[in-house]
Order: sequence, then C-alpha cells, then structure tokens
Amino acid sequence: MNIRTNENIKVVALGGVGEIGKNMYIVEVDNDLFVLDAGLMLPENEMLGIDIVIPDITYLTQNKERVKGIFLTHGHEDHIGALSYVLRQLQVPIYGTKLTLALAKAIIKEQEFKGKAEFIEINSNTMLEFDEAKVSFFKTNHSIPDSVGIAIHTSKGAVVYTGDFKFDQTANELYKPEIGKMAQLGEEGVLCLLSDSTDAEKPGYTPSEAVVIREMKDAFYNARGRIIAASFASDLNRIQHIFDAAYESRRKIAVVGKSLQKVFDIAIELDYLYVHHELIIPINELKDYADDELVILTTGMQGEPIEALQKMAKGQHKQVNVQKGDTVLIAASPLRGREVFVFKTIDMLSRAGANVISGRRLVNTSSHGSQEELKFMLNLMNPKFFIPVHGEYRMLRAHSKIAKEIGITDDRIAVIDKGEVVELNGDQIKVSSKVAAGNVLVDGNGVGDVGNIVLRDRKLLSQDGILIVVVTLNKAEKKVSAGPEIISRGFVYVRESEELMEESVNLVRGIVEKNLQKDFFDWTTIKQDMRDGLNQYLYEKTKRRPMILPIIMEV
Repeated sequence: MNIRTNENIKVVALGGVGEIGKNMYIVEVDNDLFVLDAGLMLPENEMLGIDIVIPDITYLTQNKERVKGIFLTHGHEDHIGALSYVLRQLQVPIYGTKLTLALAKAIIKEQEFKGKAEFIEINSNTMLEFDEAKVSFFKTNHSIPDSVGIAIHTSKGAVVYTGDFKFDQTANELYKPEIGKMAQLGEEGVLCLLSDSTDAEKPGYTPSEAVVIREMKDAFYNARGRIIAASFASDLNRIQHIFDAAYESRRKIAVVGKSLQKVFDIAIELDYLYVHHELIIPINELKDYADDELVILTTGMQGEPIEALQKMAKGQHKQVNVQKGDTVLIAASPLRGREVFVFKTIDMLSRAGANVISGRRLVNTSSHGSQEELKFMLNLMNPKFFIPVHGEYRMLRAHSKIAKEIGITDDRIAVIDKGEVVELNGDQIKVSSKVAAGNVLVDGNGVGDVGNIVLRDRKLLSQDGILIVVVTLNKAEKKVSAGPEIISRGFVYVRESEELMEESVNLVRGIVEKNLQKDFFDWTTIKQDMRDGLNQYLYEKTKRRPMILPIIMEV
C-alpha cells in the first residue's frame, strides 16, 4: 500500500473517555482530519431536565476545511446520536455500512434535521483514499449487525479504532468478526490502537449468545401466561433471539414502542432480522389469543425499556399493562446510574403479579469483550502505541493494565481525558496540548443554552423550592401600594404554615419601608435586602434555603 510520507499524526477524544457514551474521536494525519463516530450520552442524575448530552465540536468547526468525513462503526445511539447536531455546523460526508446509515438517517430525521447530508455506504472490503491517508474497515462482533472497526493507514502504520466489540465463537454470519483482517493489520503494522474498554474490569470471557438463546428458550417454554420481553431497541441480536424463542414455543409477537418499531422496520426491510411474518400481530389483537400464546416485545423512550415496564406495572401504559400471571423478561443490562431504578421497577412488576426474569438469569449478556477478549484484540493488532477508549476512567485504567500484562510498556500507553491532543511521532506517544471539549446539553430545542448555572438553579429548586415575593411601590409618594404577596412552590404547604408566611410578609414589608425612608434608594438594593432578610429568617425557622425571587412593580 503506497502512502505518502506523513509528518504529524495526532489523536483527540472529544467524548467517550472518562464516561460511557458520547463517543467521538479525531485522527489527524498532517492536513487531513478524520472523525470517528458522533455519539450522544443520556443525562446523568444531576442534569435535571436535560434530554441528551453531545460532544463539544468547537475544534471541528475551527478546522472544518480539513475534515474529510465522519466514519461510523455501528448504529447505536452512543455512536451516531449526535450526527444531526454535528451536521448543522459541518457539511461533510458520512461513511457507514448499510444498516448503520439507515439508522443514522432515521435518527437525524427524528431530531428534525432540515439540512442536506451526504451518506456514503461502505462495507468491510471498502478502501477509501484521501490526500494524506487511506481508510479501510473490518467486521466486528457486537449486538447489532454491520458493525465495523476502522483503520486509518499512514506511512508510519495504521491507527485502528475497534468500535464496540467482543469475540463470540458461536456468532452467525451477520455477526461474525473478520479475525483474519485484524491479524493482517497487525502484521502490516499498527501504529496505535484505540480499543473498547467497557468491560475491561470483567475477568475471563463474555458469555456466548448460545447460552443466552438456550436460557431464553427455556424461559419461553416454562412461562404459563403472557411474556413481556423488554430489550433495547437497537439490540438486534437480542431481538432476534426473542423472535426465535417465540417461533419455537408457537407464540405470537406484538411490537410496542415507537423507537423499537422504527429500528424493527429498518432491520426487516434490509434483511438484518429473520422473522416469520405470521408471528407478528397488531397490539389491538392481543385479546384474540390465549395468554400462553402471546409475547409482547417492548422498549421505551430513546430505546430504554425500563420506563415502559414501570408504566405497565402502574397500569398507566397506553397500549398494554401487566396482569397477574405475566412473565416479564428483562433482556437488557441497566444503564449506568439506573440500577436502583431497575430494582424498583422489578419490585413494582412483582407487586403487579408478574414473574420477573432479569439479569440474574442468563437471558442477557454483555455486547462488549471481557479481559481475555481484550487481550486477544491487543495480540492480534500488536500495536506500537495503545489508547484505551469508550469507558469511565477506572475502565480505561483496567484496560491499560491488561495491555501491560501482554507486554506493552507504560511509556507506550496513554490514558487520556477529553480534549487532550496525543502526538504519535517517532518512538514516543505524548500529550502535547488540549483543545475545547466537554458536554453540550440538549434540552428540548435548545442546544448548548443550558449550562452549569442553569443546572445549579434547577438543583436548588428541586431541593428547597421557590418563594416569589411581589411588592407594588409608589415611588413618588415613597409608600407600599400593594403587597407584599408571597407565592410558595415546593417550599412549604402554605395552608399549614400560615404563621410562617404572615411573619415573612411582615418582615418584607419592614425591609421595604425602611428602604423607602432613605433619601436615595434603588430597586436593586431593595431586592437584595428582601432576599437576604428572608433567607436568614426562613433558614432559622425551617433549616431550608428556598430560591427567593423578589419582584417590584411601580405605580
């Protein structure tokens, strides 16, 4: 492979390190800049009211003329979910496999992207040529078909990004990894490997899907009533298992959930799901079949199934609710930070009379490689340098420890933070500088207009509530014309705290009248005095600090 001599090769993570999700990596080869994935992250618990979190792409917009394209590894939202937001600021081609592009088009349409986007379909045999480098691909084994790893070939060796992967010896043709291609890349010379660290803390091998299939079929045979199977919308491997088990146990399937239906329709149309169509029935035909002939396949908002199950357990779902004798099969691992929510949901389902089968039984397995599989990838690639990605910091550290166990020395490993620029020159890997990187919060139609101050205010409101104090003044006569009136929300129950409210009104009136006696006064000073006086008084009485909003009107 003839490639012009490259001088400067750099790697930057705009997301996906020190966190789960929001995967976006940049490989710079002299003047060419390659973007690998463009994912979103679901908000953390303290991000009150936020819908999704996307990477800060300031560095890309500053270098937009150098960006050669966005290269996608697979169709999960943590790798494609930020595309529409990126494309609003960058007009660059998007490269991906057939299924990945179909899902990417669906998600940018859902996010109401109005611009034009150039989608270029690739497969694992595609070779793309650019000014400074060439790009090739290889199939990987993940929970969704058409997953690939990406190799950017430079004169100093390939920079390889694995995407999400595991090695399942029983994988069928749709999911079979191209181990030969991986080994060939290693033989030709890998300058740097960026590898998935999600399960780097788990010893051994990730259990095979064959075990999951067996356990799932047993669960279907043993269920006496309806089966409600919950899965992530884009976990096509698990959805395939559910359809296979339903076929063998002679049950009909009703699909519930918009996100699931969208992915399901795309996968069926492109032949990435093998389904006996006579199995599928509309949700309104459930009453036409006996309970032991039915499977309800469900997911929820953003493909997350647990909220839908909780609505079903409460009897609040629009289409189907849990009834006594149902078997609920949770074929999805809880998202980070949602474990307590999952356990509460299981408890609610049990109270509703369901038999719950969750992760404690092998109806689900990880779609990421455990330690032995990570070692196998490292040995196949035999990289000169190694950067663990896709994981929280402890996972990245665990992956770096695995790399040391197979002989990669400390000076050839870089555990990086978002925005750090890693230079791969000569025989050294080093962090040379830092670019803008962080979280851009999406709240409704607002992108990036909610920052730390707004989140702090939302947190305060959620903790101690709010008091709105309204006073009407006659400035000319220096007197209170109306009020003070205090409106409380989330602080105290007003009907049971009349004395506290009355004392607060008297306190505010005294503060205002004192200020009006001065030769010179302004609204800002009066507002601050009201805020300070009320804050001190209410904390002494209640040990709470509500947000206080003084409003002064003039007549």
